[in-house]
Amino acid sequence: MAAEVAGKSQESARMDGLAARLAREITGDVLFDPFSRGRYATDASFYQIVPAGVVVPRSMDEALLSLAIARDEGVKVTPRGGGTSQCGQTVNDGLVVDLSKHLNRILSLDVESRTCVVEPGIVLDDLNRQLRKHGLWFPVDVSTASRATIGGMAGNNSCGGRSLRYGTMRDNTLSMEAALADGTLSRFGEVSRDLSEIDASDSARALFRDMLDLGTREADEIAARFPQVQRRVGGYNLDALVPRNAPNNIAHLLVGSEGTLAFTTKVELKLWPVIRNKALGICHFGSFYEAMDAAQHLVKLKPIAVELVDRTMLALGRDIAMFRPIISAAIKGDPDAVLVVEFAEEDQADNLLRLKQLGELMGDLGFGWTNDKRKWGGVVEITEPALQGGIADFRAAGLNVMMSMKQEGKPVSFVEDCAVPLPHLADYTARLNEVFAKHGTSGTMYAHASEGCLHVRPVLNLKLEKDVKAMRAIAEEAFAMVREYKGSHSGEHGDGLVRSEFHEAMFGERLVADFKEVKTRFDPDGVLNPGKIVDAPKMDDRSLFRFKPGYRVTDLKTKLDWSAYPGAGGGFQGAVEMCNNNGACRKLEGGVMCPSYRATRNEKDVTRGRANTLRLAISGQLGAGALSSDEMMETLKLCVSCKACRHECPTGVDMAKMKIEVLAARTASHGLTLRDRLVGYLPRYAGLASRFAPLANFRNRSPLLRKLFERFAGISARRALPAFRSDVFVPPAASVGPPTGREVVLFADTFNRIYERENLDAALRVLTAGGYRVHLPKPANGSRPLCCGRTFLSAGLVDEARSELDRLVAAFAPFAARGVPIVGLEPSCLLTLRDELASLRKDDDARAVGAHALTFEEFLVREAEAGRLQLPLGAIADKAVVHGHCHQKSFGAFKPVEQVLRLVPGLAVETIESSCCGMAGAFGYGADTYDASIEMAELSLLPAVRRADQATLVVADGTSCRHQIHDGTEREALHVARVLAMSLDRAKTKSTTPPATKEPSHG
Repeated sequence: MAAEVAGKSQESARMDGLAARLAREITGDVLFDPFSRGRYATDASFYQIVPAGVVVPRSMDEALLSLAIARDEGVKVTPRGGGTSQCGQTVNDGLVVDLSKHLNRILSLDVESRTCVVEPGIVLDDLNRQLRKHGLWFPVDVSTASRATIGGMAGNNSCGGRSLRYGTMRDNTLSMEAALADGTLSRFGEVSRDLSEIDASDSARALFRDMLDLGTREADEIAARFPQVQRRVGGYNLDALVPRNAPNNIAHLLVGSEGTLAFTTKVELKLWPVIRNKALGICHFGSFYEAMDAAQHLVKLKPIAVELVDRTMLALGRDIAMFRPIISAAIKGDPDAVLVVEFAEEDQADNLLRLKQLGELMGDLGFGWTNDKRKWGGVVEITEPALQGGIADFRAAGLNVMMSMKQEGKPVSFVEDCAVPLPHLADYTARLNEVFAKHGTSGTMYAHASEGCLHVRPVLNLKLEKDVKAMRAIAEEAFAMVREYKGSHSGEHGDGLVRSEFHEAMFGERLVADFKEVKTRFDPDGVLNPGKIVDAPKMDDRSLFRFKPGYRVTDLKTKLDWSAYPGAGGGFQGAVEMCNNNGACRKLEGGVMCPSYRATRNEKDVTRGRANTLRLAISGQLGAGALSSDEMMETLKLCVSCKACRHECPTGVDMAKMKIEVLAARTASHGLTLRDRLVGYLPRYAGLASRFAPLANFRNRSPLLRKLFERFAGISARRALPAFRSDVFVPPAASVGPPTGREVVLFADTFNRIYERENLDAALRVLTAGGYRVHLPKPANGSRPLCCGRTFLSAGLVDEARSELDRLVAAFAPFAARGVPIVGLEPSCLLTLRDELASLRKDDDARAVGAHALTFEEFLVREAEAGRLQLPLGAIADKAVVHGHCHQKSFGAFKPVEQVLRLVPGLAVETIESSCCGMAGAFGYGADTYDASIEMAELSLLPAVRRADQATLVVADGTSCRHQIHDGTEREALHVARVLAMSLDRAKTKSTTPPATKEPSHG
């Protein structure tokens, strides 16, 4: 025992020395604290290995210096990009070098020759955004394109959905520059067998010579044992070395090597012209077997992809808000499976012809819409680009859609992407389902039917020993089948910790010995990412699992309802564990998620990083009290509670709701800060402050008070606080508008009531002008106005928020019981009634209030679509630019904003493609979060507003959004209610303007 303690002490001292040396010699982040190490302990596999530390280098020189220091200290190194590996490639117990934050540039681009050289940390989508203006793209379009880095894709030999036409990563990699473990930097590219033309050091030349000699020696064995399918990414690419492939490209040996041979510094890529025209045929099948059997025939029409979506994925997709309308539009009836067949020829007429031929082929194969189940089916043609994009997004999210099951068992990746020749695909999948059933489970299947490579995941609970044993048995039986069909046990996602141990059965003892020879020749001391491809541990070694033996979460006292999930804390555990590390939250454009990550590029500041930290904390892996610790608050500090993850995370991780739970725990153990009190209790003291508005606002005019507020309340001196006003909004009566008009309740929220009453006044004018009877309910007890409790939730004061919502429900429930809509102007307040209210109360009154809660624009659109909206509107401007509130986007409530604005005659509406504005309630006022707030706003929102001319209207429904726009651009942003009121005023002066009775445009 004493020797063990001494050994741990020595190891700890060694790691302290490594951390100190790294901190001295590089300028990038050096992260050796438990919370940071925990965030890098997992990837998208089921493994978890805590690294010794993490380095985020600012330059490639620093990355190579980190490698050298680690080698000197006897520590292994794992290079990492997006950390989305399915098989555990990017987890290890040495030093992780994260290349994704800084090493992400295009180093050179030759448009004419269609090539470019990039740093390994560049994300595929980011690369393609930069290439698009030149009419080019890199077509290895993996489903994780929004976060997968080129270095990671090269390390994994990624394939993508269109490899049928474009090939794999290997086929599109021209050369690589990389450092060996000893620091030797070399260019790896195409060489002749005699190496006569290469300019390389003696050591590099000797290495290349040895590799080519190995290829000559083992050519026959490679030809005999390597699977003859395109989707073979297992082992090392020894076939790149054989004489028949001369001239040989040594870079192709590095492609697929999973960071075990060399440390990549540059990658030269082959580029292709962008796809300009597409047509999709959604082939429906009543039988999964028939769908698999049909794939071999459909590829004869030369599509660029044939992708499978099975019944399970369709059902799960219908439960995800962002995918529901896509599935409704593309899917007919109740298919057992569909094959998405994509044509993308230069001439759209050619695509349409092939689409017609696809329908004829399905008929020739015996499928028809009126046939019995086995031969039921047909083709739904999709030519609309927007719907094609939605289908592509759904298909790309497939792995994670599968993981959205709210249960202990999840689809597990280990026989994930076996590839078999197409004629055997139907039999293989049928037999595989029999194997699953034999072991008491079922599986989900989807993806690349065109190449016999399906993403197959049996549902298992890896916290249970019996399910781990079942996994082992399924793997052995599945891989035996694959070998029988002369396929590859790794068709896309590589080897990692899952499949490396099975190489001998797949390739034979001799080739596995060759793999070890290659590894030893490149990296004799085993510095680079050991344990992958060669010398691997057992795939079912539970000490390497995310859920290790003994993993448990002690019961938690939670404040919100988490009953939709399993586990401790009333289901809070299950909600946290929904994060499977897929990394969709790391996307840099499109949607909202995750605004803080887009600003900082730190793993700490992304939804995945926060969820991992929460899981480690509640399971005791970060020590006692971790959930309410300072480190946890630092982890959540830049979470703006935008709720984008709730909508955009494929597995539905709701970090905004989780943050409320953590804040409640923090408040219970540490009490409230002064800033928490000022923010949380705003609705309680707002009335008093309004009576003394000049005094309450004096802080904004006094530099001294600004500094004192920053020091003692943590409110940035660089921000002016919203100004209180004495003329707060007071309802003119309990009800206004025509007594016989259709009824509607207007929720006068705290922010608009005390700061911007013009919005409420405008909303009243618009509603009454439309002929509505507007109710303005008062609380049953007391004179203090109604409140949704939003500010209390932001401070972790859940009981206070519940008290406010109780008052609100009591006032609104009688109207909801009569079916009267409840309309609000501030998205964060109104949508609290559709979200947090359901987590605090489960009674019929609360459900009714939530069900009848609508944003101002949702209500007007609904009325217009029913033909009931009669508003006399006049032209007020030629153009409006619109920023959507995060919560509007999260709840699908932003499109109505665009639709309502298009009711205004002659108004062109342009939506700003923005994430969170960065203000996010009190977030933007924090002294410690001000800079991040501005960084978020500067990503797209503020530049877009500055580009708008002065005649253009700037529209934003969120109070925080309007304040951020004003602070950042000195432009006044308007609520939609005010825009409509202005339009009403213009109509009065021009009585010839016809009333707007049309249905809102859906364009």
